[in-house]
Amino acid sequence: MGCCNSAVIAAPIDKVWTTIRDFHELGWSANVVEKIDVVGDARGTQIGAKRVLNDAFHETLIGLDEEARKIRYTVDDGPGAVSRDNVTGYIGQVELFPITENDTTLVLWTSSWSGGGEGTKEFCDPVYEGLLSDLKAHFA
Repeated sequence: MGCCNSAVIAAPIDKVWTTIRDFHELGWSANVVEKIDVVGDARGTQIGAKRVLNDAFHETLIGLDEEARKIRYTVDDGPGAVSRDNVTGYIGQVELFPITENDTTLVLWTSSWSGGGEGTKEFCDPVYEGLLSDLKAHFA
């Protein structure tokens, strides 16, 4: 099971990557992310970095590929549909692809999980759509 959301961002891939690559920096998404608490000492570009978003989503960075411009993270616990009681093995991934025709960027935000997941897709899709909308607006 999983989600797949995407958007074309009106900026070159290097600018978009610089904006999103730090796991602890989501200032570009003020409409979705109201609060970020950094957990532990790991930098936002260091595997193992942890954060809590909006006092609800507990996440851990498990992959940061500078060359492929890809971020992978787990949702360790969260509200309702993404709680550890409802889903297991929740992995989110953000991947960037250059659109060379007009120097824009395709952002592909996917997630997958195993076990349970009642209502998870319906809960997560609007969150990812909101994040992508905020990213588009950041570069408008």
